[in-house]
Amino acid sequence: MDNKDIKEPLIHITKRKAIPKKQEWTIRLLSILFALIVCAIVMAVTTHLNPIAVYAEIFDGSFGSPRKMWILAKELSILLMVSVALAPAFKMKFWNLGGEGQMLAGILATAACMIYMGKNLPSAVIIPVSLVCAVLAGGLWAFIPAFFKAKWNTNETLFTLMMNYVGMQLVAYYIIIWESPKGSGKVGIINQSSGAGWLPNLFGQPYLLVVLVALAVTVGMFIYMNYSKHGFEISVVGESQNTAKYVGVKVDRVIMRTLLLTGAICGLVGWLMVAGTDHTITTTLGGGRGFLGVLVAWLAHFNPIGMILSGFLIVFMSRGASEISTAFGLNESFGDIMTGIILFFVIGSEFFINYEVHFRKSHRKEAADV
Repeated sequence: MDNKDIKEPLIHITKRKAIPKKQEWTIRLLSILFALIVCAIVMAVTTHLNPIAVYAEIFDGSFGSPRKMWILAKELSILLMVSVALAPAFKMKFWNLGGEGQMLAGILATAACMIYMGKNLPSAVIIPVSLVCAVLAGGLWAFIPAFFKAKWNTNETLFTLMMNYVGMQLVAYYIIIWESPKGSGKVGIINQSSGAGWLPNLFGQPYLLVVLVALAVTVGMFIYMNYSKHGFEISVVGESQNTAKYVGVKVDRVIMRTLLLTGAICGLVGWLMVAGTDHTITTTLGGGRGFLGVLVAWLAHFNPIGMILSGFLIVFMSRGASEISTAFGLNESFGDIMTGIILFFVIGSEFFINYEVHFRKSHRKEAADV
């Protein structure tokens, strides 16, 4: 067959070589800009609102007052810690979807300590005991599927997902036992009159401690993953378990150790929510952060520092969505649509970072080149 009879495809996609970080971030920022333009068009067509006014209200929802800024910082801190906790497991290609259950384990352990110890012991005792119990509970919740994966190669995705539902049902069971008042189906504020087990406010700010802990966890995880022997072993196992075994890495031990760390941090998050910010226990206290943290970690390529930016984007849009629903009488689903459009463009930008699109040259252009 003559080569002239073989036509090139109209579009040809090739894998990019490494591109400069500046170009990567330019592509990401352009994707957000295009997403905002699309959101504005959708907004104008469907709601007949002024997009500029809506964007201003979204900004005001996060930065309109000191209180709103502190709430934004708190929400970002909690999501950031969950994302940072999940990052090592995913970098190791252990698909841990159990962050929600691991948080619930920490939430349950903290609530139990505050309820059973709150009448007889001071906060100076309850706080450290509840912290240890929450970290151990979260670590155990993650260790169980890790152990089965390491020993019998079970499916960690299904295992960790099912552990979420087990944790949820355990919390629901104990809520009925601890409900106050009886018959309400809710626990209410734990130790509301005494404040036993509550974390102290730093400089009069109830969320400052959570923010500081989140920063410490993020920086610590960045150092752990990039400059420690354990972090190197996680990377090697993620690239190839066979290679890791060949160079002497004990893969089973790395899997169990990494998931123990992941669960411990998720348990810490549960402790901060019960003892520090919410002072109650519900089956929905995790708020889906165990799943949202996966997205945050992936967008940042499992870089703990980059998760600050990806987490901020999601929390900022979430806060803004609730604000515009109040200010313009829109339901929160519209805010979710806007968030979805922006995330679609941001995720889509990764394609243009990793691949290059070539279009077939026309015959005229080829002749001109000759």
